[in-house]
Order: sequence, then C-alpha cells, then structure tokens
Amino acid sequence: MQQKLPDPRIHSMFSGDRIWAFGAVLVLWASYAFTFWELTQNPAEQGVIQALAIAGGLVLLFNTASIVAMIVHYSHDKDHIYGLDIHYLDEMKKTKG
Repeated sequence: MQQKLPDPRIHSMFSGDRIWAFGAVLVLWASYAFTFWELTQNPAEQGVIQALAIAGGLVLLFNTASIVAMIVHYSHDKDHIYGLDIHYLDEMKKTKG
C-alpha cells in the first residue's frame, strides 16, 4: 500500500494561520498593556486599578491559552482540516477553469 505524501500547501496554510493567531495575541497583549499604563497615569482608587488588572490579566490568560490550544489542535489535525480546504479550493478552480 502506497502512502500519500502530504500536500506542501497544508504546511504553508498552517504556518500562515499560526503567524496570524500569535500576531493577534501579541496585539491583544500590547493593547491591554497600553490601556493599563494609561490608567495608572491618572489618579484613581487603588481598588479600581487592582480590579482592572486582575480582570485584564484573566482575559489575557484565558485568551492566550485558547489560542495556544487551537494551534496545538490544528497542528495535530492539520492534514484533515487544511486538506478539506485545499480539496474544495481545487474543485472551485476546476469549475472556473
């Protein structure tokens, strides 16, 4: 039985999605850091800033963990996930051409 070689487009699509996902997380962290820095520049009650820091930290933690979990899942199942995309993209090209 001959094994089918993986399509190199799968790796390319997965790499692009991984870069965009980590880029989005980076932008999220930067925007939260900027917002928190701006909030600490204004005089406010310490309790308010602490509550915002805890809530923002939890959002960052859970969002980052979910993106990492998504990337891990995609890396384990990328042949199936991206294989379907490539199959239908190829079918669309056949019908147009």
